Amino acid sequence: MRGRSTLTLLGVAALIACKPPVEPAGPEALPMIHAQKVPGAIALLPRNLTLATPGTLSVAMVVGALPLADYARGEKGGVVGVEPNIAQLVADSLGLKLKITPVAWADWPLGLTSGKYDAVMSNVTVTEERKAKFDFSTYRDDQLGIYTRADGPIRAIKKSADIAGLKVAVGASTNQSQILDRWNAQNIAAGRKPAEPQYYDDAGIARLAVLSGRVDVSFGPNATAAYEARDGRTRRVGSVPGGWPLTAYIAVATRKGSGLAPAITAALNAQIDSGTYGRLLSRWNLASEGIKRSETNPPGLPKT
Repeated sequence: MRGRSTLTLLGVAALIACKPPVEPAGPEALPMIHAQKVPGAIALLPRNLTLATPGTLSVAMVVGALPLADYARGEKGGVVGVEPNIAQLVADSLGLKLKITPVAWADWPLGLTSGKYDAVMSNVTVTEERKAKFDFSTYRDDQLGIYTRADGPIRAIKKSADIAGLKVAVGASTNQSQILDRWNAQNIAAGRKPAEPQYYDDAGIARLAVLSGRVDVSFGPNATAAYEARDGRTRRVGSVPGGWPLTAYIAVATRKGSGLAPAITAALNAQIDSGTYGRLLSRWNLASEGIKRSETNPPGLPKT
């Protein structure tokens, strides 16, 4: 989402100086985790199923940010991250090859409806509005994370009172900015000082603002922040569901009535049971977003 930036040119220079060094081993150093065929899941595939490419599960996703999905460095190239590898587990379970199609976020609904690809795996949250057009198979909790400097004084943020008076890096016009607005309303009503939102349209720059002390905490998608926290320079002090106060789920989206969703759900549950799913999430520091069971079309976030 585009948002206002509070950075001055001098501020940018100061933040760049705090930027952590580039890791010597790129994401291409992590080979795909594969799975065996799952007969029970294959048996759920519709007999009249028409795939975009015969024998292949074509999956669209937005590519450009780890740990979700990004282009690998090196000669082999390709797309790496937790989303493409979960797609690989599903394809393997169903006895299909995998084809990943990079797309822009705004383009996936039309492409999926038209049959250009069979599924979408791109941090898509289940909502009641989307369920009217698509089927879903859940595979991660939708979490927002609150992160601070590893050596900072903040220990935990569990309620609106804990964030009173803090400077918070947040994206404008996002779920988290709306949650922050509601927390501030609670703080003001209780006579507490509201948090001070500092709007950034770049998660990397927001993290540097935390490291430099320009803000106290960052508030955004947990997946990206958790992956960056591997360097030990930031730590999570709080998390809330993406649909706070309601629980939200990330899911594979498929065409409504295509019949793919039950088979994909069964494939995901087979990998949860085998431990492969948990091992994959741990690789990308996303174990906290793991689910116990995949569900087909669970209750989604309401339209209003």
